Amino acid sequence: MKPAVIGAGNWGTAIANLLGKKNIRVKIWARETEVVEGINRRKLNPLFLANVALSENISAYHDLSETAEGCNMVIMATPSQFYRDTLEKLVRVLPGNVPIISAVKGIEEDSLMLISQVTADIRKQPEGERFAVLSGPTFAEEVAAGKPTAAVIASKDKNLAGDARKLLSTDYFRLYLNSDIIGVQLGGALKNIFAIASGIIAGLDLGLNTQAALISRGNAEMTRLAVKLGADPKTLSGLAGVGDLILTATGSLSRNRTLGMRLARGESLEDIKSTTLTVAEGIRTTLAAFKLARKTKTDMPIVEALHGVLYESKPVRETVKLLMGRPLKDEFGE
Repeated sequence: MKPAVIGAGNWGTAIANLLGKKNIRVKIWARETEVVEGINRRKLNPLFLANVALSENISAYHDLSETAEGCNMVIMATPSQFYRDTLEKLVRVLPGNVPIISAVKGIEEDSLMLISQVTADIRKQPEGERFAVLSGPTFAEEVAAGKPTAAVIASKDKNLAGDARKLLSTDYFRLYLNSDIIGVQLGGALKNIFAIASGIIAGLDLGLNTQAALISRGNAEMTRLAVKLGADPKTLSGLAGVGDLILTATGSLSRNRTLGMRLARGESLEDIKSTTLTVAEGIRTTLAAFKLARKTKTDMPIVEALHGVLYESKPVRETVKLLMGRPLKDEFGE
């Protein structure tokens, strides 16, 4: 296998290093020239996972043509907002039969498309053809440190899923197969919304009871929307759903949770964004989920509340009070 990783942020770098440590020669594409130079000259990524010594088997490129040359599997690890533009450029130099594994956790903001749908649109292929998605509770820093991790590879093509699992599996990175690409993608994207909300709860010091309620009700909202969009509800109770939600909503390494904590402490969203190098996907995903909920007539009160905080400058404490004051209802009712 000759893999190429497109995107050299935390997650893309961790994936490339995982492959390199398996003695697989891997190419990685980076937007930033200093990242390319750092990886090739010093085997360090100066901007992302800067404390991780990288494998000698990793070669970095700034040119997509050079990155794609000779590769027979592509792992996309760009932020969702850059996915379409990057893939449009990549497919010009990538044969149509080369499979794409998405390690992206987001929804395209303007079109409301999932990454599988964007990929199909660009490659002019049916959704899911030569496509798989990698998702689950995976902090890049912990994968890079070799800590035991379980995740999911989802594809409509069992052979492709098996090939991807064989490529990526190690004695510390365990992968389960799933055919539900819709549910796995939505779990990975939507959990970032509730991680921001969880950070707000932590920042306001509202306690563990509130945190547990947020995670439980957040998973209910995720599942409602995912099922309406064609997902299997079981997926949202697995690693790519509630597993990833728990990690991102409670873990100190979560960018989205940290964002919520800073909002609760009175910082403005613009100030937070201006001082952060990495992308908190939950900001854009909140807007996309808000629009999808309206479009599908799905009840998502936490999403609606967070949309008010992020996009309508509503105060966080008043938003929590409004959520708690909603009409009482059955737990599993719509």
